[in-house]
Amino acid sequence: MSIKIENLTFIYNQNTPFEAKALDNINLEIHEGEFVGLIGHTGSGKSTLIQHLNGLIKPTSGKIEVGGTDITSKGTSLKEIRQKVGLVFQYPEHQLFEETVYKDIAFGPQNLGLSQEEVDKRVREAMELVGLDFEAVSERSPFELSGGQKRRVAIAGVIAMKPEVLILDEPTAGLDPKGRDDILGQIQNLYQKNKMTIILVSHSMEDIAKLVNRIIVMYKSKVAMTGTPREVFKRATELESLGLGAPQITYFMKAFKSKGHDIREDVLTVEEAKEEILRYLRRSENA
Repeated sequence: MSIKIENLTFIYNQNTPFEAKALDNINLEIHEGEFVGLIGHTGSGKSTLIQHLNGLIKPTSGKIEVGGTDITSKGTSLKEIRQKVGLVFQYPEHQLFEETVYKDIAFGPQNLGLSQEEVDKRVREAMELVGLDFEAVSERSPFELSGGQKRRVAIAGVIAMKPEVLILDEPTAGLDPKGRDDILGQIQNLYQKNKMTIILVSHSMEDIAKLVNRIIVMYKSKVAMTGTPREVFKRATELESLGLGAPQITYFMKAFKSKGHDIREDVLTVEEAKEEILRYLRRSENA
């Protein structure tokens, strides 16, 4: 499912002394099956933007089309839009409330009026997709689980609604390194298996570089740049002027090349760096 944003502006507390423009004439298109990374300094407008995409916030002006439906027009069923566009907020485990993992994940599908058989099927599928063992944890209280497991339960609750677009706002915030790697692995797995459209909001340039097909950079309520990870991170100096930067490994490879080593400097991940350094060492041995 694609999303088209035209001339989108949003002003908080309009016509008051506290008026603030959070989005300023945004024009974007997110294509079906894309994995998009949304980055920007705190206060750049990222969270406000994603809350427009399933109708949680109504724009001050502009238009948003989701799958060809103008969600800003009167008469649009926002309930249907929210089934198609799933939004996972920061710290989604704070929204867990049922006495078992099963009941928490089943809550959304049950509210769709589905049969118990279909609800059960969706809970099992969602748990499998986020790497939770149904037999081991479905009847446990979600509050007994680790931070990373709670996060996965919360994400499974959104996935069980079978959205066509999944938006994740800082899904690894506050997790330890293992929990963080587990969540990112499951998100990558989810994209590869389902090919759903995913929008990932993150402060981690490393995570963005590793996962997404395209990056959207926001700065002071506007879209500052967009492109593939390689295209965007090539502009590291410009990103730094926006309070951002490239992945740390990219800086390392640039510094390594500046010492006279014949290597690529547009490397974005540790895995790429390892391959490039090994190639360089083999060339050096054979020289």
